[in-house]
Amino acid sequence: MSRVKSPKQISALVGDLYQVLGLEEAYQQYKTLQIWNTAVGGAIAEATVLERFTGGQLFIRVKNPAWRMELNFRKKEIIAKLNAAIDNVLVQEIIFR
Repeated sequence: MSRVKSPKQISALVGDLYQVLGLEEAYQQYKTLQIWNTAVGGAIAEATVLERFTGGQLFIRVKNPAWRMELNFRKKEIIAKLNAAIDNVLVQEIIFR
């Protein structure tokens, strides 16, 4: 007698796969990059470009010095929003360049 399983969605399989392969931190970093625009809002998202996220440090390119100064003042708030959105304390520092 053959065993019939119901099909699973690809997203469910990928979610299980990253945990099995030990890539959970990389997946969390990816999620952080994906929610940047939502977490910071449209105006900041338009003034910034994500560069990379390694070792708890998020590197952001800023379009002009005025925005860089503003974002440095709001850095703690942005870090808190990102970490709350991913439900993990993954972002430790943001470096605006």
